[in-house]
Amino acid sequence: MRLQGKTAIVTGGASGFGAGIVRKFAAEGAKVLVADLNMALAEEIAGEVDGVAVKTDVASNDSVVALAETAASVLGSIDILVNNAGITHLPKPMQEVTEEEFDKVLAVNCKSVYLTARHFVPAMCEAGKGAILNVASTAGLSPRPRLNWYNASKGWMITATKTMAVELAPSGVRVNAICPVAGETPLLTSFMGEDTPEIRQKFLSTIPIGRFSTPEDMGNAACFLCSDEASMVTGVAMEVDGGRCI
Repeated sequence: MRLQGKTAIVTGGASGFGAGIVRKFAAEGAKVLVADLNMALAEEIAGEVDGVAVKTDVASNDSVVALAETAASVLGSIDILVNNAGITHLPKPMQEVTEEEFDKVLAVNCKSVYLTARHFVPAMCEAGKGAILNVASTAGLSPRPRLNWYNASKGWMITATKTMAVELAPSGVRVNAICPVAGETPLLTSFMGEDTPEIRQKFLSTIPIGRFSTPEDMGNAACFLCSDEASMVTGVAMEVDGGRCI
């Protein structure tokens, strides 16, 4: 029960890595708020862990304001914030990604971190404690071709994590990131372009451990980084990738 008595928000928590993090946090004693655009799935996961579901568009200031207000009324102070919500564009040459696709990737993957910082960091600093976890990607460390702007958004998130960590450390707030390799999540097909045995094998051949990452893998890493066991850890971008970035 490493998170006993703590409160947590997980954006994009209704599926994929986010759902794995929600389940792990709840199993370790946290009260979890699941923030997601898919309210039906969010309510399903929240019901499973005796949590709370809130429909949230992380790229919208008004929506994040509403999330912060709901979280304050339902959970009180927030101990843990996980910025997990993310999207990608389909694999294609960088110059063929449309402006609309680019804007959406940057809004969901980058602007969301800025918005949650605006509306959750002040209370954490006032309390003198808190843990923020940004779910980045191996794409931000060892980019693949044809996912250029997605790669760039995750590189942005890693740099944001490090500068947030330096700025917030004196206030008692830790900020870390995890960098998953591709996993069995709703985004996998988008990364691959199409889901065929041949393409899956091509992806797996780049992962020394020989398997995709799982939501449970991310939940375990997230739990450590957001727990008091990691009280001396801030500003890291932990590779949870089976050796992919070596």
